[in-house]
Amino acid sequence: QVKLVESGGGLVQPGGSLRLSCAASGIIFSVYNMGWYRQTPGKQRELVAAITSGGRTNYAESVKGRCTISKDNAKNTVYLQMNSLKPDDTAVYYCHARRSAYSADSWGQGTKVTVSS
Repeated sequence: QVKLVESGGGLVQPGGSLRLSCAASGIIFSVYNMGWYRQTPGKQRELVAAITSGGRTNYAESVKGRCTISKDNAKNTVYLQMNSLKPDDTAVYYCHARRSAYSADSWGQGTKVTVSS
């Protein structure tokens, strides 16, 4: 059974940085495509960043140049480094895993990020 556990959220001032981590278990991590999504009340969950099993990345326009997604196959962990944080980045951030476009989605429980002075 896939299990994704996020950590690293918290309160940060505008302009600050956070690194989110997602530890995966129950999967062959190296063959999975991983991603980070975020959601605010009343809005749909949106993609922040994704990384394929081969290491190809893509980012939402709103975070390009400020966020970096990376993964460590040896640790079964995917990271999201977020810099120059803005109040609009405030959301619950969810880790996502999917082996292929034909596979089921797996989600973590979410970690809250609040950007406020």
